[in-house]
Amino acid sequence: MMKKIAIFFLSIFLTTVTFSQNSEKAKSILDEVSTKMGVYKNMSISFSQTLSNEDAGINEGDEPPIRGKIIIKGEKYSLNYLGNIFSFDGKQLVVINNDEKEINITDGDIEGDDGFIYPSKLLTFYKEGYNFEMGALKNINGRKIQYITLNPIDSNSDIVKVELAVDAKTKHIYKLIQVGANGSKTTFTITDFKGNQPINDSFFTFNKEKYKKLNYTID
Repeated sequence: MMKKIAIFFLSIFLTTVTFSQNSEKAKSILDEVSTKMGVYKNMSISFSQTLSNEDAGINEGDEPPIRGKIIIKGEKYSLNYLGNIFSFDGKQLVVINNDEKEINITDGDIEGDDGFIYPSKLLTFYKEGYNFEMGALKNINGRKIQYITLNPIDSNSDIVKVELAVDAKTKHIYKLIQVGANGSKTTFTITDFKGNQPINDSFFTFNKEKYKKLNYTID
């Protein structure tokens, strides 16, 4: 009886140690990614986005992917997405709706209280609020891609799981998958990455006069 109890506790101990090592290895890779991508003075990232929700009968591939592009320089960014532009100069967020010819300006960046991963937090979002697990190592078009699963610590989070796919060689993010509490799965795949491009700070500055002349409504 005592032998069985000893084996039981040894099994629990080894499982805990393995899980801890697994978690530490996953975090170590994420730290490498953050460090490697963080040394660039700026980043230009083109991406495609797909959405699926099995419960709602929406399968991945039913609709063509949505294309977008984001340019990041420190805390500043300019995101072109669904025909709209989200531009943050470090102080103000400007949202330009080209279809409606409307512009909304607010102080500060978007708050990520809903668990969504916003552009300015791309390289740091994982540092708080998640547990980590090593996922599969896959060969995709000749590239070794390491998957890492991030599970929110908050059980009430709108996001129930995040998967980051990392190029094992370059330590660049290849894909980000968010699974929502409503069953939806949003996949962002990086299609083109360029670092240290000739981008001036004025690129992120809102040209109010330009849009006034184009008869945009500015709020």
